[in-house]
Amino acid sequence: MSNGNGVSRGDRNRNARLVQLRSLVPVCNAIVGIDLADSKQMVVVCDHDSKVLARRTFRCKAWDLGAALDWAAERAVAKGFAGVTVACEPTGHRWRVLGELAGRRSMPFVCVQPALTSAARRTEDLTMDKTDEKDAVLIARLTAQLRCYIPEEADETWARLRHLGSRREQLITETIGQVQQMRDLLECVWPAVLETAQQPFRSHTWIAGLAVVVDRDGGDLTRTRRLGAVRFEHAIRREITKRGGRKPCLRIVREMFAALADSAGVAAHRAGALERVQLLLVDWIYAHERLADAETRMVAVLDELKLTGLVCSIPGISAVGAAAILAQTGDPHRFATARALVKHAGLAPREKLSGNFKGRTKLTGQGRPGLRLAAWRAVWGAQRTNPVYAARYRHLTTRSDNKLKPTQAQAAIAAAILRHLHAVITTGQVWDSTIATHGNKSQMTSPLAA
Repeated sequence: MSNGNGVSRGDRNRNARLVQLRSLVPVCNAIVGIDLADSKQMVVVCDHDSKVLARRTFRCKAWDLGAALDWAAERAVAKGFAGVTVACEPTGHRWRVLGELAGRRSMPFVCVQPALTSAARRTEDLTMDKTDEKDAVLIARLTAQLRCYIPEEADETWARLRHLGSRREQLITETIGQVQQMRDLLECVWPAVLETAQQPFRSHTWIAGLAVVVDRDGGDLTRTRRLGAVRFEHAIRREITKRGGRKPCLRIVREMFAALADSAGVAAHRAGALERVQLLLVDWIYAHERLADAETRMVAVLDELKLTGLVCSIPGISAVGAAAILAQTGDPHRFATARALVKHAGLAPREKLSGNFKGRTKLTGQGRPGLRLAAWRAVWGAQRTNPVYAARYRHLTTRSDNKLKPTQAQAAIAAAILRHLHAVITTGQVWDSTIATHGNKSQMTSPLAA
């Protein structure tokens, strides 16, 4: 779409981004390209034609690069430049340290994506050498071409949310791994117990019954069976009450008691495997407690940012789910458009058009994988309880032309969730189903009271 002067909305957004980058990489500044490492830092000072004006290796940690920045500024001034712009790749935590040091000296700071450096390395010469010296020059060259970006400047609250989100992801991965290990062990030595519940590890009764078997009787199925059905049920009730539950599912209790008599499984490994299950079960429960604590802290940060009411105005989006997404995005205000946020997640379609040829459209898959995963997880609850998303899913999977597969439609809904979160946060307006469906701005609701 374009206006009367032939400039599209995408052109205008790109032009605005280039103006912002040019303000940080002015032609009066030399460019300091730094290839960061643990204890060896390669620093080059280049002009805008990527001519190397000075080069030096500093054998120090990232926090000691202040002397390197001062040295680079002196070399740039000696060559007639007004100052320097500092550029590096966002590797590990060191780029944040470098950004902090540059900020203290009022030096503009930008980052270059490692993928761009890799592509530039292939076009440099036929050797495709990868050395610290060449990479530093490539970083400076890409910066001069404005093929860089402005890194996020998170404040203390947003930074805390990001770290809590990383903590939550770590714990989710840990619990999933523990469940897989317990399932594999039980399939080997006691497969019958896995058939007693449709989703065993989501059933409080099943977990309590397994705890009774492996904790009370050390995995001795015969000893547990001697309790009898009534005493076995009472033991499970006590276990559920201890865990904060109310009452068990009697069907699962009966089937678990019957499974105690099943001899299927590798008998020689049963005692040892069930002992491992008992240890994993303790770790799994403790990991869930830590996960709940992390999620509570994330919601508290969301309350501190005064965003809980806005994000929870979207039906099907919980405070925890929204906090997990925002932990990956940072402050949505840093994205000029909602589409930019979708691109950041790698959920934007990648078009293939040339003349009359129209190729198959796929998702870019670029950007931040953690954000893509958080948005994907939010789809499952939103699709069931949000009428707009449910209708969108039905339309995409049943339309006569260009019908999408279920996973493709869910990816489209994940992108819609990101766009809607960007809209409600940046405008301060609660979610409106009419606007979400038709995009009618005249139906916008009043701002949410603080």
